[in-house]
Amino acid sequence: MARVAVVFTGGTISMVADPTAGGNVPALDGAAILARSPGLETIAEVVAVDLGRTPASHFTPTQLLGIAATLRDLLAEPATDGLVVVQGTDTIEETSFLWDLVLDGPKPVVVTGAMRAASDVGYDGPANLRDAVRVAASPELRDTGVVVVLGGSIEPADDVVKTHTSSLTTFRSPNGGSLGRVEQDRVVLFRRRAGRRRVATEQASERVHLLTAVTGMDGTLVDAAVAADAEGLVVATTGGGNTSPTLLDAASRAMERGIPVVLTTRCVGGCAGTAYAFPGGGATWVRAGALLAGHLSGPKARIALALGLGAGLDRDALGALLADPAPVDHLA
Repeated sequence: MARVAVVFTGGTISMVADPTAGGNVPALDGAAILARSPGLETIAEVVAVDLGRTPASHFTPTQLLGIAATLRDLLAEPATDGLVVVQGTDTIEETSFLWDLVLDGPKPVVVTGAMRAASDVGYDGPANLRDAVRVAASPELRDTGVVVVLGGSIEPADDVVKTHTSSLTTFRSPNGGSLGRVEQDRVVLFRRRAGRRRVATEQASERVHLLTAVTGMDGTLVDAAVAADAEGLVVATTGGGNTSPTLLDAASRAMERGIPVVLTTRCVGGCAGTAYAFPGGGATWVRAGALLAGHLSGPKARIALALGLGAGLDRDALGALLADPAPVDHLA
């Protein structure tokens, strides 16, 4: 039987309704969550590791790197076959990608949580945890990198996004699609990831800001970020890379000061590019010095830039980190 380390960090899966507080609050530790998840013993030998009960929205990149150090130690243990991280779902698309960037090795790493609190009817935490342990114990997931498992789907960390605030099937990968599903007691893969981004660092910049372009937006927010000592900026543009000219003007001033600016799209899927050359179009951003983020979303591009700056990467290395890896290779 496979041995799977399960690292508990908090999130909705650990919460119950508190009438005094007026909503869900952290309450359950790892042992309490495991007690509510019967059947795990038939899937794998589970080793529980408690790292607190932190709401996902409270994490910083530096804290996530600290968790990564713990994950790395657990994965290095010869007896460990796979690993599950249990956390809040609000930021899974960022946290899972950060760990995907900095963790190496063939052992499966699965991130999961719950959309409903333990006091809710239809609490989905136990089912998600069983699915996640099954995926982490599966030899088929070796060399796949970090994946997210909720609602039965298996999603790659570099593409997964939370598409709905409360749906049990909120997590989707808009560009490449799911890697597979957990169907009762089986792990079924549809495709494999053909490539991954990697960066070796134990530090991250905490001063990388994400700005979303909207109609009529000028450069005020860019100028404010620069005045607040921003170390990097990510701009989620409209469409395929386009903004107002005044937003580009402000970003150009930031780049002249040596602040890297990364271009992505605010669209759910797709990427920013150079198809448009009018003032503020994607081509004019790239000519001004902006880096393209491939198919990374704004939050994921921010994570990559923060880690790249923490690693001391130069402009060319940052560009290589942000760019898409090899095309997705679907299974026949």
